[in-house]
Amino acid sequence: MYIGAPLFGARQAAGNSIEDLAEVVQMAHLYGVQVLVTLNTLLHEEEYPQALALAHELYKIGVDALIIQDLHLLDLDLPPIRLHASTQCDNCTPEQVAHLRDLGFKRVVLARELSIDEIRAIHEAVPDIELEAFVHGALCVSYSGRCYISEVLANRSANRGACAQFCRMAYDVLDAEGNEVLDDQGKPIHQRYVLSLQDLDRSAYLAELIDAGVTTFKIEGRLKDADYVTNITAYYREKLSAISSQHSVISRSFTPNPEKTFHRGATDYFLHGRTPHMANWNTPKSTGEHIGEVIETQGNTLRVRLHTGVVLHNGDGITIGSEGFNVNGVDGSLVKINKVPENRYSGVPLYRNLDVEFIRSLHSERRIPVDIVFRETEEGFKLSYQMVNGKCVNGKWIYPHEPAKNPDKALQTIRTQLSKLGDTPYIAREISIDSAPYFIPISVLNQWRRETIHE
Repeated sequence: MYIGAPLFGARQAAGNSIEDLAEVVQMAHLYGVQVLVTLNTLLHEEEYPQALALAHELYKIGVDALIIQDLHLLDLDLPPIRLHASTQCDNCTPEQVAHLRDLGFKRVVLARELSIDEIRAIHEAVPDIELEAFVHGALCVSYSGRCYISEVLANRSANRGACAQFCRMAYDVLDAEGNEVLDDQGKPIHQRYVLSLQDLDRSAYLAELIDAGVTTFKIEGRLKDADYVTNITAYYREKLSAISSQHSVISRSFTPNPEKTFHRGATDYFLHGRTPHMANWNTPKSTGEHIGEVIETQGNTLRVRLHTGVVLHNGDGITIGSEGFNVNGVDGSLVKINKVPENRYSGVPLYRNLDVEFIRSLHSERRIPVDIVFRETEEGFKLSYQMVNGKCVNGKWIYPHEPAKNPDKALQTIRTQLSKLGDTPYIAREISIDSAPYFIPISVLNQWRRETIHE
């Protein structure tokens, strides 16, 4: 997982304290997950001492790698921590990637604009460095690291984590004489979101990306909410589980669907060449899922035709063009909304960008499989819990070997009590009992389990 530090991350609003990061590291490492911290802005001269001190703090709390853009940091006394080159470094060519490898980087985050053939060419030319590629999330209309609109117009540098997102604003498109340009429908391009790209979605190409040499998939979203993170990571986890081994047990109460949380539409961008309609000119906001069409507008009531299986609920959010509404009531094909639309709509697409029932269903739990071994010793018993992430915890007790009156029941009791891991992050995978069937009270077995697993 990647996350922002208190300072110098490319999302100023997504910083986290050292104390919070220390807790994140502890929890993530329990699940065998690496924590990569962004220190990926360009720095002013007077900021280098503070950035260096921050790097040492992050190293001390166990952060696994720093993602950086400013290469002058390499000239300083950095801690012996793994370094990843941010996509802000403009990682587009084999020459650039080879240069970063030679500087000591272990991984580069590739530019989003690369095609699958360009990614493969980089891997073939520089096979001894890890390649990380974006697969989902918001897109910038310019190359990462090369956009200066915000800095020029608002003195807010995207390379300093302060992008004002001018690409999400409405514009008129004029020709050299100042006349409005017409779209393919013959209408003036007036106050349209011509620079607002749809969101990246490469979920259909994960196996292809792996084959091209990508080692890590990146999902944009440090400013997204928990519902989005839960839904989208679950969606990609399911996709990956179909093509790779999985080292944890995940249970969830919902079916992941990227259209159910923040969603501007989808594009694979330049992965297989330039694709048409990469921008959504109607709105820069979340459109959500296409659920039907509006037949007509009657004040604050819509008559709609919904797709088969779609059910609207009170409190749902819907969008028509660039307008958004809340559902206040549903009666058959009639939908009452919270305000009168600015336009009278007829025969236009209807989208839902908030499904309240889906959001209520979002719950995901990740468990770590453990193998349990219970052995008798000369003086008592030994208990081991071996995690798939390599960690092993053991407990050993002096206890009498009292033969059980009911051997089968005694062994089953040991098996049952030692595998009760409901209040921990773990779930029993295999249980091995290397012991004669002795009588051991349930309370004693529970105590041994708690003492060992919480060691």
